Amino acid sequence: MMTTGKSILITGGAGFIGSHVVRLFVNKYPDYEIFNLDKLTYAGNLANIADVANKPNYNFIKADIVDAAQINTLFETHRFDAVIHLAAESHVDRSITNPMDFVMTNVVGTVNLLNAFKNLWKGAYEGKLFYHVSTDEVYGSLHDGGFFLETTPYDPQSPYSASKASSDHFVRAYHNTYKIPVVLSNCSNNYGPNQFPEKLIPLFINNIRHNKPLPVYGKGENVRDWLYVIDHARAIDDVFHKGKTGETYNIGGFNEWKNLDLVKVICKTMDEKLGRPAGESEKLITYVTDRAGHDLRYAIDSTKIMKELGWQPSLQFEEGIAKTIDWYLSNQQWMDEVTSGDYQKYYENMYAKR
Repeated sequence: MMTTGKSILITGGAGFIGSHVVRLFVNKYPDYEIFNLDKLTYAGNLANIADVANKPNYNFIKADIVDAAQINTLFETHRFDAVIHLAAESHVDRSITNPMDFVMTNVVGTVNLLNAFKNLWKGAYEGKLFYHVSTDEVYGSLHDGGFFLETTPYDPQSPYSASKASSDHFVRAYHNTYKIPVVLSNCSNNYGPNQFPEKLIPLFINNIRHNKPLPVYGKGENVRDWLYVIDHARAIDDVFHKGKTGETYNIGGFNEWKNLDLVKVICKTMDEKLGRPAGESEKLITYVTDRAGHDLRYAIDSTKIMKELGWQPSLQFEEGIAKTIDWYLSNQQWMDEVTSGDYQKYYENMYAKR
């Protein structure tokens, strides 16, 4: 349990999920000193958290978790009592193209943080915590119904999920070997404001806005469980403050959608928001060659976090997607800035018809 005056490091806090966690902690816990560490790669954007940049308990550090010497110095300087570790390479398609980037950031970077935490506190772990935020993709793919439980065996199928699975194993190994107090959470697909538009929902919102094709993998039959990002940030708050050391908590929305059905909801909502004829945006759907090793279905059982910590999602998808679309349409400058330059080249290469 964190008390007042704690120094908390949040890694990846300029990214999609991280920015919402930083905002929540800075605003809700003025007695905590919050340090946002981010490398500011393509997906890290300080505009995501500009609204808290001048708060007295907020600090930004530009750093790379792969740089062990830099991370050790930061821990020695600021003496972080707790870490909420969200920094990660997270896009499956990028992991297929450049797997070593994912090994370095997600595996080596996590171990660097664990070592710095261990070396700083040297076993004096009272009131300390290392919280590792992971993904449901480490469990592999569900084919015959059922849900991912905290006890589901790991079966990662992509370089991304393999790198996250490895980082999860290291966190648990450091807990078992060095007695570092840890908690972990594995979350389903997030959506909401500030998501970088290589991910499905903001990509398709932006493409519909510009009348560009909507690239759907295969036949669009892959199923995902979707969670509004602010609900995920609330869950992270609950796990951080009430989670039991050494435990894992699965976080999901009980909100499964086939990709094609999801895209049609986005199209219908965008037609309404933009004043277009019904069915107009669906004409943009374009089927592309399926992703290599594409998992068929993910679905999270969130019973544990709901029963033990009292968390539950606040929004269902139709309401959440309407709020999300409103945000992107109201923040077109943000979208235009993050989709300029190098991203356009990446997008053209990744989603070209094959």
